[in-house]
Amino acid sequence: MPASITIRDAAEADLEAIRDIYNHAVEHTTAIWNEVLIDTDNRRAWMEQRRARGFPVLVAERDGKVAGYASYGDWRAFDGYRHTVEHSVYVDKDCRGAGLGKRLMQALIDHARANDKHVMIAAIEAENTPSIALHERLGFRLVGIHREVGQKFGRWLDLAMMELRL
Repeated sequence: MPASITIRDAAEADLEAIRDIYNHAVEHTTAIWNEVLIDTDNRRAWMEQRRARGFPVLVAERDGKVAGYASYGDWRAFDGYRHTVEHSVYVDKDCRGAGLGKRLMQALIDHARANDKHVMIAAIEAENTPSIALHERLGFRLVGIHREVGQKFGRWLDLAMMELRL
């Protein structure tokens, strides 16, 4: 029987799962260019800040368990950019490849369109070809590569910039 997947607004009870997914990405991937693990209070403050600005925090629930999360926020903090957002999507290590990232992205895009956003920005580590391919399938286009703008695991990282006109 196929897994039951629901995309919904995140709740307080989801914060530990969101923290765990985030921390795994910090420790093991170049999807997040931070090196410090965070606690549940950090994710609580993050979620409260997002919601105070009217931004979504969504989770993908698979068979009753949080299997991924997504959000978007300001791309740049100046008034002229108020119709442009940058998003993030993270899927639990054991749930990747099942289409959860795509479902979360589609929900974010729908939310952004309904809330008068004009452009969604994706900033993706340039060697993350599965994420770049997913974004292309959703209509994002590559607009450039910033070379060696970040560092993690002792190496320089390039950042692929993609955009979707909503």
